[in-house]
Amino acid sequence: MGAMTAWASTVQGLWNRITGGGPPPRFSALPGRRRYEAYAAAGTLHVAATDAVSACVGIHRYLRDACGVRVTWGADLPLALGALPDSTPLRGTARVDEFYHLNFCTYGYSTAFWGWDEWERELDWMALHGVTMPLHLVGHEAALALAYSRLGMTDEEIRAFLGGPAYLPWLYMGCLDSFAGPLPAGWIRQQLALGRRILERERAFGMRVVLPAFTGHLPRALAPAGARTRYWQGLPTTVVAPDDPLFRRLTAEIVAAQRELFGTDHLYAADPFIEMVPAEVDDGAAYPAAVAAAIVDGLRAADAEATWVLQSWPFSYQIDYWIRDRVSRFLDGIPPGGVLILDLYGEADPQWPRLDGYAGRPWIWNGLLNFGGRTEPVADLGATGRNLEAALAADHPPVGLGLTMEAIHNNPAFYELITDRAWSREPADLGSWIQDFGRQRYGSVDPAVDRAWAGLRRSVLDADARAIFPERFISMTVARPDYVRLLDPASTVHDDVRAALFYRPDDLLAAIEALLAVPASGPARDDLALAGAALLLRIIDHRFSALLTQSQRSGTLDPTSAVGFLAAFDDLDALVATRPDLRLDAWVAAARRRADDAEGRRVLEDNARRILTVWNTTAHAELDDYAARVWSGLVGGYYKRRWELWLRLLPGALDPAGRAAAQHALDAELRRLADAFIAIGPTTTTDAATVTAAAARVLDRYGDEFRSLKKGTAARGVH
Repeated sequence: MGAMTAWASTVQGLWNRITGGGPPPRFSALPGRRRYEAYAAAGTLHVAATDAVSACVGIHRYLRDACGVRVTWGADLPLALGALPDSTPLRGTARVDEFYHLNFCTYGYSTAFWGWDEWERELDWMALHGVTMPLHLVGHEAALALAYSRLGMTDEEIRAFLGGPAYLPWLYMGCLDSFAGPLPAGWIRQQLALGRRILERERAFGMRVVLPAFTGHLPRALAPAGARTRYWQGLPTTVVAPDDPLFRRLTAEIVAAQRELFGTDHLYAADPFIEMVPAEVDDGAAYPAAVAAAIVDGLRAADAEATWVLQSWPFSYQIDYWIRDRVSRFLDGIPPGGVLILDLYGEADPQWPRLDGYAGRPWIWNGLLNFGGRTEPVADLGATGRNLEAALAADHPPVGLGLTMEAIHNNPAFYELITDRAWSREPADLGSWIQDFGRQRYGSVDPAVDRAWAGLRRSVLDADARAIFPERFISMTVARPDYVRLLDPASTVHDDVRAALFYRPDDLLAAIEALLAVPASGPARDDLALAGAALLLRIIDHRFSALLTQSQRSGTLDPTSAVGFLAAFDDLDALVATRPDLRLDAWVAAARRRADDAEGRRVLEDNARRILTVWNTTAHAELDDYAARVWSGLVGGYYKRRWELWLRLLPGALDPAGRAAAQHALDAELRRLADAFIAIGPTTTTDAATVTAAAARVLDRYGDEFRSLKKGTAARGVH
C-alpha cells in the first residue's frame, strides 16, 4: 500500500497539471504485470493500476474514449473538461514490458535549451503515453567534469573539451569534442540541478532511466601513448585502445560519478562505433569485440548490475561493414544478459530480420522518422504499423517498443500510433485510427476534422518510409545552392522534384481547406501551418525546376521566373511565422535565456543558429542544412538569401567556360552569408499574422498552381 500511495500522489500531480485541478481521481493497486482499469461514476474517475505509468495510460485512455480528447504535443493545457462523463470500465494490458523514449540527438536538436517548464510538460506526456525507459542526458556534463577533475584536469580544460551546449550529445556519443564552445561557466551547475529534478520526477513515475556511458573517447590531455585519432564528419577525436587499462578505468570512473550525482537504474547507453566504422584498425571483428568487452567490464566494475543499452544504428547506416557475421562476433564479445539492443529505425529499416532477432538477446523496436528536426509533416503510417506488428509476431519478439526521433514535437500522428500500439492493436484499420486521432487531437467531432485527416492520410502521411531518410532529397528550399551539380546535364534534380510530390495535390488541398474550417485550437493551427508549408515546399521545387529548365534552354535568366520563385519563400516565411514553435527567434531566445553572461550568450546564440544551418564550420559542408527546418527567420533570412546569390551569379554559370569561376564566387558568398547569419541572425523579421489568414492567402495564390501539378511529375531538364 505504501508504494501505491507514493505513485498515487505522483499521478495526482499529473492529473492536476493537465486538467487544471479537476475532481481528484480515486486510485487503487492491481497485481501482476503492466495493466490498468479506469472508469468514471458520479463525476469521479476511478483508476486501478499496477504502477504509476500504467495508471497514467489508463487516465489517457479515459480522456480519449470518454472525453474525446488526447494530450498530444502542442495540446491546449489545461484541458477544458467540464463534468467528467460516466463510463464503463476501460481495461488495458501492455503488449510489451518496456517503452523506450528519446535519442541522443534529441538533446541537441530539440531540448538543448529547455528549462523545467518544458521538461515537466514533456514528462507528463511521457507518462500518459506509457514511457518506462527514457534516455537521460541532462546534467551528464557534471558527471564528466567530476570524473575528469579527479584525473587532474582543470575547470577551464574541462569546459574547453566539452564545447558548446547544443553539441554535447555528439560529445557523449564520441563524435566530437572541443567544438563550438567553450561550455559557459555556469552551465554545469544549472544542468546538474535541472537533471536531478528531471530524474526525481521520472523515478517518481517508476521509470528506469538510461544514462550515457564511456565509449573510448577521451580528452587529449588524458590520452596515453598509443591512443589514436578518428574522424566523424571531418571532426577529430582521440580514442583509447580497449586493452589499455585506462579504458576500463574511465568507464568505471564515469559510472561512479553518475551514481554519486544521480543514482542509477543500472542502464547505460554507449555507441562506440556510431557512424564510425573501425575498419582502419581491424578488417575482422576482433577490435569491436574487444571494445565491447572493455565497456561491459568497466561498467560492471562500478555497477555489478549494469546493462549496456546499444543502438543498432551502425548496423543499418553502415551495413556494408556490419555484415551478419561481423555483428555476431561483435555481440558475442558481450556477456549473456549484458546488453539491451535498440533497433533504432524499425519503421523503415529494421535490423532484427537479417540478424535473427539478435539471436535471443533482448531488444526494443523503435520508430525514428525525424532526422535533425525536419519540419515537413511526412510519414508512412501504413508501413509503420505493419513493421511494428511483424516485430511483435517474430519468433524472438522485442521486449519493448520505443521512439527514437532525432528531434521532438513534430508529426505527432506517427509517434502516437506507436504509443497506442504498445497497449492495443485496435483499431487495426488505419483509417479508423486516424479519424479517431484527429478528433481527439482537436477535441472535436466535426466533419471538417474528418475530412482534414482523411486528406492528410492520403497525402503527406502516405510516404515511402525510406524516402524520409535525410541524405535523400528534401526540397530545394533547404538545399545548398550550387552550379556544378544543378547545371550538369545528368543532374537528378528534376527527378528529385518529381518524386517529392508522391501524392495527389487534390488530397493535400482538401486537407488544408478542411483545416481552415475546423474549430480553433492550438494543435489545429499547428497542423494548418505545416500542411500549408508542405504545399509551398512543392511549389518552390517545381518553380525552381521550371526556372532551371528555361535558363538552360535559353542561356539567360528570366527575371519574372526568378521573382516568382523567391516570392514563394516570402509567403512560406509568413505562414510559419504564425506559430511560435516554427520561429527561429523563439529558438534563439530560449538559448539566450540560459546564459549567465555575455560570453555565455555568444556561445549559446552561436550554437542555436549553427546547428540549424552549417552544423560544423563554414569550411566543412558535410552536414550543411541537415536540420532542414522550415522556420520563419531561416526561410526568409537565410534560405532565400542563398538563392538570391545563386540567381545573381547564374548568368555567368550558364556558360560552361565560366561555371567554375561562378561556383568559386558563389561558395565564397555563401560562406560569408553563413558566418554573418550565425553571428547575428536574420537582418529582418516577419510579423506574425493569424495562421488562418496566412493559409488562406497561400490557397488563394498557389492553390490552382498546386492542383495543376501531377503526382510524380516535374519539369524536365536539358539532356
